[in-house]
Amino acid sequence: MSELALAAFAAATDSHVVREPKELKFRRFARAFDEGAYLAELEANGYRFLGRSDDAFPALVRELHDPPPGLFLRGEAEADLLSEAAVAIVGARSCSSYGRQVARQLGRELAGPGLAVVSGMARGVDAEAHRGALEAGGTTVAVLGCGIDRDYPAAHRDLARGICERGLVVSEYAPGVEPAPWRFPARNRIIAGLAEVAVIVEARERSGALITADFALDAGREVFAVPGEITSSLSAGTNALLRLGATPLTRATDVLALFGLEPDASVSPELGEHAATVLAALSEEPAGADQLGRVTGLGPAILATALTELELAGAAAEMDGVWRGVRPQR
Repeated sequence: MSELALAAFAAATDSHVVREPKELKFRRFARAFDEGAYLAELEANGYRFLGRSDDAFPALVRELHDPPPGLFLRGEAEADLLSEAAVAIVGARSCSSYGRQVARQLGRELAGPGLAVVSGMARGVDAEAHRGALEAGGTTVAVLGCGIDRDYPAAHRDLARGICERGLVVSEYAPGVEPAPWRFPARNRIIAGLAEVAVIVEARERSGALITADFALDAGREVFAVPGEITSSLSAGTNALLRLGATPLTRATDVLALFGLEPDASVSPELGEHAATVLAALSEEPAGADQLGRVTGLGPAILATALTELELAGAAAEMDGVWRGVRPQR
């Protein structure tokens, strides 16, 4: 049975379909389905369909427990992009300013050396990861939880256009499918499936980002979590992942090393105000956290966040309780 017919039937019945249904309703639909006309309409609107049995279909997605019958594509990149080395970066929609900055920085520093950055184009961490990848001149893939013809959320229309110019927007859902709450956990399995590594930047205890982490773990992928403040609800999910054995991510090179890649020397991190203040103090002399607090006037929580940001950027390192500024790795 045609994989495109399965996808079209799912759209027509507003259901989740990954294998041929047994009911008479589907058999009637399949007999009347004109695949040639459907493909022509897709092409006329700038979309493509990549069936699960197609040689170009990403092998990592095919390995999922319930791979979609196919993926609808929108964008200038070839379908081969979906099989290239990739890292998923996901996190909270209502993230902190620190989470936004980390996500954008990781997007830049991972896309710069050649990794494709995969995320869900949602507000917050997802969008910043895409923007960082685009800023580095890299490639990025956005996975939608609605029809391929939708820019969701609508406020990210310009972001979607930028992604399409250099990468791909993909969805298992045909044109016309409206976003629904149950579709987003389903799309998270595709985000996890497209990437060898998943990075969770910020996540509440019941965040959808943790669903992506679960899918990644089930598929045998490496999962990283960015450590967060123990007093922040936005870090409750990521800190829980760390307790369960996720790998702490303190700099982009933690991920790049898994792929045998070196940092891109042309990609320089943008530091927040507090991180820049701390780095300026460390340029004078190495110091412990207490001394840095006195010199900079920053409170313990803000100082800890700034130091984590510097460590993630590769701009500072701690040894035996003493922090030192370091040259960016080349």
